[in-house]
Amino acid sequence: MQSEASDVEGCLTEVPRERRAALARLRQLCRAELAGFDEVMAYGMPAYERDGACEIAFASQKRYISFYLMRGDVREAFEKRLAGHDMGKGCPRFRTPEGVDFGLLRDLLKATAARPGTIC
Repeated sequence: MQSEASDVEGCLTEVPRERRAALARLRQLCRAELAGFDEVMAYGMPAYERDGACEIAFASQKRYISFYLMRGDVREAFEKRLAGHDMGKGCPRFRTPEGVDFGLLRDLLKATAARPGTIC
């Protein structure tokens, strides 16, 4: 789902009610772990940029919640932990709000924040 909202707060009000709490929690994690990043709307979804480059984003899609990790180095470092998850090209996908692995996402955010890297 691409949001027409101009800010993340507005975007979160558009998502289905049953997903709203999980996405709000994910936003809180991003804001807590990504110090120095800017929270923006990009491609109709909440995104987190460092020095103008988008490194993290998330969205409520039709069938799942997607967590977009634009850093190949971080994906490679977490290859074993990501292996058990439904994956798109660069994103773990969670079919239900209850299935979101917030521990894994926190670790991915921490690894992303630890140092700049190449965006794929």
